Amino acid sequence: MSTSDTTVVGIDVGGTNIEVGLVTAEHDVLDRAKASTPETGPDDVLQTIVDLVRSLDGSPVAVGLGIPGVVHEGRALTVPNLVGWTEPVDLTTPLSDAFGVPVSLGNDANVGLLGEWTAGAARGGRNVLGLWMGTGVGGGLVLDGRPYTGSRGAAGEIGHVVVLAGGALCSCGRRGCAEAYAGRASMRGTARTMADAGRETALFDIRDAEEKTKLTSKVWAAALEDDDDLATKLFDTAVDMLGVALGSTINLLDLDRVVVGGGLAETLGQGLADRLRGAADPWMLRPDPELEFVVAELGDDAGVVGAATLARSAVIAP
Repeated sequence: MSTSDTTVVGIDVGGTNIEVGLVTAEHDVLDRAKASTPETGPDDVLQTIVDLVRSLDGSPVAVGLGIPGVVHEGRALTVPNLVGWTEPVDLTTPLSDAFGVPVSLGNDANVGLLGEWTAGAARGGRNVLGLWMGTGVGGGLVLDGRPYTGSRGAAGEIGHVVVLAGGALCSCGRRGCAEAYAGRASMRGTARTMADAGRETALFDIRDAEEKTKLTSKVWAAALEDDDDLATKLFDTAVDMLGVALGSTINLLDLDRVVVGGGLAETLGQGLADRLRGAADPWMLRPDPELEFVVAELGDDAGVVGAATLARSAVIAP
C-alpha cells in the first residue's frame, strides 16, 4: 500500500484543548479524540498526546503536530500560552519514540492555515493570511502559492505585531501586541480585573452556568448576544486592534485573502470576518476590492487536517 493510500495522525494543541484525528489522503477524519490541555507543563502535554493518539482506531504511518508557539527543527522554542513551557522543548523525538513513526512539528496557526489551504476556505489562494482567534492570536501565511514559515519558523505571528507602543502587557512579555487586546486569555484577565473593581458583567455568571472553567468562545458569544456592556467594549477593542495589525500586514504583503479561524470565528461566523475587514480598511494604503475576508471552513478540523498534511508531506518528500 502506498503512502497516499494510508492514514496519518494530525494533532492540534491549543491553549484549551488538544485534538487528534486519523486522517486519510483525501483529508477525511476517520476517527478523533479530544482532551483538555494540561496546565502542568510539557511532560503532561506529551503524555496526553500519546494517550489520545493510542485511543484512535488505526495505525498511522506518520504523525503531524501543531503547537501554539515558535518551532524550529523539531523543538518548540517559545510557547507563551501554555503553562510551564519556560524552556525550548524537543517534541518530535519523544513522540517518534512512542509511536515508532516519523513526527513533524509546526506552529498551530501555520498548520491550521495549511489545512484550510489544502481542503478549506484558503483553497486557490496565492497570498493568504490565516488569523486564528483563540486563547492567543495566531497567524499563518501562504505566499506566492507556497506555505511560508520564515527562516526560523516564526513567520506569520500577527498576534505579536505591536499595535500600540507601550500598551497592554502581552503574554510574550512585551507591551502593545495585538494579542494583548484580542487573545481570549488577555481579554479574560482584563474582564476579571474590571469585574473585581466593581464593573458589572454577566461573563462570569455565563461561564459558571455553562460549567466552564474559562471564558470560552461560547461564553463570549452569549455575552455579546445579551449586549453585555463590558464584553461588548472589550470585543470592540479586540476588533479595532486586530484591524490595525491586519491593515499593516496587508500593506506589507499585498494579500488576496484573509481566513479567520479559531473558536470565536466558529461561533460568530462570517459576521466576524466582515467586522475585521471593516476595521482593517482605514489602515490599508490602497484597499483592494477583491481582497476576501472569509471564515475558516473546517472548524476544529483545520489544525488536525493541516497537521496530517504536514506529516504526509514529510513522509512523501522528506
